[in-house]
Amino acid sequence: MTHSRTGQSAQTGHLKEFTAGARDIISMMVGSAPFGVIFGTLVASGPLHLWHGQLMSLVVFAGSAQFIALGLIAGHASFAVIWATTLVVNLRHVLYSATLAPHVAHLPARWRWALGALLTDEVFAVAWEHYRNREPGTVGPHYFFGAGLAMYMNWQLWTVAGLLFGAAFPGLQSLGLDFAMVATFIAIVVPQLVALRYIAAAATAGALAFFWQAWPYKLGLLGAVFVGVAVGVLLSTSGLGLRRARQSAEGSR
Repeated sequence: MTHSRTGQSAQTGHLKEFTAGARDIISMMVGSAPFGVIFGTLVASGPLHLWHGQLMSLVVFAGSAQFIALGLIAGHASFAVIWATTLVVNLRHVLYSATLAPHVAHLPARWRWALGALLTDEVFAVAWEHYRNREPGTVGPHYFFGAGLAMYMNWQLWTVAGLLFGAAFPGLQSLGLDFAMVATFIAIVVPQLVALRYIAAAATAGALAFFWQAWPYKLGLLGAVFVGVAVGVLLSTSGLGLRRARQSAEGSR
């Protein structure tokens, strides 16, 4: 009886964590909705069949990469160019994975693969906010999974809406609805700017991304990210060195 109650209590706890993750990402889901509709609309008016667009959302699940791939396909780019370009654009997920890795390393492989497949910019922001004040290895996968699955289903829903109804609104992509995604990214970044090193890294990456936006295959964006990360690491290292020097000086008194 005790074992049964313990199992039920654990299941209830897992469900609460799953629900909390799905709840906390709702604001991000609202921001991505117009993005999904516009993607579906572009597919409906482009060279692909409708099912191609939905399959891309189901399998790729990466908004920016899907838009870029769609444009390259419409321009009759080769498979190698499409693959390489989308790979470069999505390399930022390596940074996301490295940040979250200590918090999921204790999970079974099936969980790590599932969470990795659901990782997006929005899911990372929500999951990191949940993990950052907790010791690595002490949190299960259910919160992360709830946020990721909710965003995944949301993206499928709005892709379908764009595929089915986008043709009825031919000027939809010119209405500026894609700014909703920009606003979402602002909402992701701004709460993280809690220290000078974060602000410096974000400002550096943002400025360089603007000046390097003409680089081919979005390489300017990737370069800006790496330089921003380097600035953040340098400032973190120097700050750590200063703190250690102060502690050493205080200890010698």
